[in-house]
Amino acid sequence: MPQHTADPADVFAWIDAAESVRERAGLVRTLRPRPPVSPLLDLASNDYLGLSRHPETVRGAREAAECWGAGATGSRLVTGTTELHAELERELAAFCGFEAALVLSSGYAANLAAVTALSDRGTLVVSDAGNHASIVDGCRLSRAATAVVPHSDPDAARKALAAHEGRALLVSDSVFSVDGDAAPLAGYDAVCRGEGAALLVDDAHGLGVLGEGGRGALHAAGLSGAPHVVATLTLSKSLGSQGGAVLGPAKVIRHLVNTARTFIFDTGLAPAAAGAALASLRLLRREPERADRAREVAGLLYGRLTASGLTAARPDAAVVSVRAPSASAALRWAADCREAGLSVGCFRPPSVPDGISRLRLTARADLTGDEIDRAVTTIVRAAPAGAVDR
Repeated sequence: MPQHTADPADVFAWIDAAESVRERAGLVRTLRPRPPVSPLLDLASNDYLGLSRHPETVRGAREAAECWGAGATGSRLVTGTTELHAELERELAAFCGFEAALVLSSGYAANLAAVTALSDRGTLVVSDAGNHASIVDGCRLSRAATAVVPHSDPDAARKALAAHEGRALLVSDSVFSVDGDAAPLAGYDAVCRGEGAALLVDDAHGLGVLGEGGRGALHAAGLSGAPHVVATLTLSKSLGSQGGAVLGPAKVIRHLVNTARTFIFDTGLAPAAAGAALASLRLLRREPERADRAREVAGLLYGRLTASGLTAARPDAAVVSVRAPSASAALRWAADCREAGLSVGCFRPPSVPDGISRLRLTARADLTGDEIDRAVTTIVRAAPAGAVDR
């Protein structure tokens, strides 16, 4: 038998080396706890409609917790399904135009559930190169053959599907979280129809922003309720709560209930989160203009920043992405904005598939004209050398 005499203190010594590499590359990530009321102007969160602190959303959370308790108490198939979960599922499906919905504990879990339950070793999954990490992980866990195709390229997806015999699934974000660009859903749908494939779309960044009254990108594309289309979404962005959902034909949802491991073996979404999401959904249905305002703010930010010489991707929804010269420059830029009272997102490798670091701005529907002016001025003044095209 081999004798192990290594010092237990050295077991994780490799982490020190990995951390040094991250530090030299400017890729260290840290947690920064925020106070309940931040003095910073927020352009970093995903609270697109400004509902996370809306009185109706907060009341929905409070009343749900008081009625149902702090936790779901178990998995959805045991004790974790309440009447509130069922109510949220019915209203989500109806609002977005699908036959049925299934609520999970996060958008990440929803993507893992959908991809793994709708594919297996004999399935080909065609995945857009710009897809979110949760889709990438779902492809890996599915054990299906996966073809990663160039970003927003329906022809490449068609070629991949045409070379495969058997079940196939094309999966894409509706709005890509890095640059805020929209997927070619009409093109992807045509490919799926032509090749007999299912279409799975993550509408995390479309719900509440795109479509009639914020009903999402699939609704805008006329694909809601199509028999070959499944959607995933999150409750943590436009609805200001937490959790995720899968929407689609009723038989697909029944299949997930019986096969999706991130649904079956996970504790149900906390009642407070379900109550908050339901309250926000009803508020959005009553005030559909919030979706229009989010897109309007995105356009204003993009126009002002590019007019100042910065390079930004034209937004298709509520994400405005501003390119930085390097990862370290992006980090300094975000820190300087923060010092000036503005919170912005900072995307660096490996979060960006093309390796180009960015500031990521959230165009919230509740931003005022003065706040937009302040944000633009701060970002331009803090811009590092090489960011502004003089």
